[in-house]
Amino acid sequence: MMRPFLLLTAAAPLALLVSSPAAAETLQDAIAAAYASNPDIQAQRDIVAQNDEGISQARAPGRPSIGIQGQVAQAGLNNFIDNGRTYTVGIQLNQSLYRGGRVPAARSAAQARIYAARARLRAQENSVILNTVTAYADVLRFTRVVELNRNQISVLERELQASRDRFEVGDLTRTDVAQSEARVANAQSNLVLAENQLVAAREAFVRAVGHAPENLEPLPALPPLPDSEGKALEIANENNPQLIAARFDEQALRFDVLGLERQRLPSVDLNVQGSYQQFEGGGQGSSFVRQGQFYTQNASVVATIPIYQRGLVGSQIRQTQAQRSQAMAVIASTDRQVRQNIVNSIATLRAARATIKANEIAVSANTLAAEGVRQENQVGTRTIIEVLNAEQERLNAEVNLVTARRDEQVAGYSLLANAGGAEAVQLGVPVKEYDPEINARRVSNKFGDDGDESAPPLPMPDKARATKSLVIGPPAP
Repeated sequence: MMRPFLLLTAAAPLALLVSSPAAAETLQDAIAAAYASNPDIQAQRDIVAQNDEGISQARAPGRPSIGIQGQVAQAGLNNFIDNGRTYTVGIQLNQSLYRGGRVPAARSAAQARIYAARARLRAQENSVILNTVTAYADVLRFTRVVELNRNQISVLERELQASRDRFEVGDLTRTDVAQSEARVANAQSNLVLAENQLVAAREAFVRAVGHAPENLEPLPALPPLPDSEGKALEIANENNPQLIAARFDEQALRFDVLGLERQRLPSVDLNVQGSYQQFEGGGQGSSFVRQGQFYTQNASVVATIPIYQRGLVGSQIRQTQAQRSQAMAVIASTDRQVRQNIVNSIATLRAARATIKANEIAVSANTLAAEGVRQENQVGTRTIIEVLNAEQERLNAEVNLVTARRDEQVAGYSLLANAGGAEAVQLGVPVKEYDPEINARRVSNKFGDDGDESAPPLPMPDKARATKSLVIGPPAP
């Protein structure tokens, strides 16, 4: 279901590009597959998980640390004469009581970076879905263009054969035959180009979705879109994930500056130590005799007041302030980029819809004109070149219509992506929604030092390939 803030327009119906069987793959199927398996989305989810650990790392300086120490010391006199052995076992606890507010500042910065990573996950999903729609539309487009060019070759080959037959009886000249031959050769060249474009479109589909396109259904009508340029810009200002991420980046750096400034404040730490010590003196032979043992306990509160920190903190503050200034410039740049993308998408959408209407008329008119010119040629009132031109104009109109329908879809989803709405759940695609809060809650409650289970190792490449390429092609003589 779409978000309620989107004001909607009536979606323009999209004519069928190709017929498809009942079990064909739909656009929703492709989007669902991309959402579940696209490696770019998975990589960004892992980045979110990395940032989730920032909260625990920010809290760690305010938590106690506990350690156990053991020591064995051997004493000796001149000429390595034994003088006893000492065993020591101790436990130590350190607890920060006050750090000048640096821990809350670090925690706030880490939280802002988590939100920035989540926003970039949304941005990645918008990008992948836009790429999926583009590849899906391109496969349909070039499949149809290939069909049109094959049909054009069949028509032109029939015209060429008719021209040759009429040339044999003296009804046409050699020039007429040559013109027909040239058009057939040109159509064959266009077919090869269209087939290559179809191969590229299919590979783009595999890149986005994870499997080859088979029996794709025609594109459905566009989803609801913002009803005006002004509304689209208003929505994007609040909902574009790249813009949101840039704002959280700036907020994180603001807290970084605050935390660095607080390094100039005092800190207070509690240290508690306990130890057991046993001394054994040398005895007869190689044996040792216990001569003493004792326990010690120490507790101390240490206050540290920075006076001069060698200019390091000041340099770090200035550096982070410059980074924050850069982040503010990135916000402004991203805002301009989003505005440009939205305005361009709306302009392309309008142009595509106008082109669709014009080419629907052109296809109908050129089909009728081509048939009329062909019949007029048979009675001698039209030349062969006029027949060939009429067929070419009909083909151009049909290819332009297919292309305009593709452009309408891509521009519509581009507008939606820049508004932050080209996401599987928002588009009503049935997927198992990824919830970043699950991992965030899991790691925020971890206090131990254990990690998660590591992924199995990947196969190692040939070490020689790090410095030297394989021989490609036949070896040099």
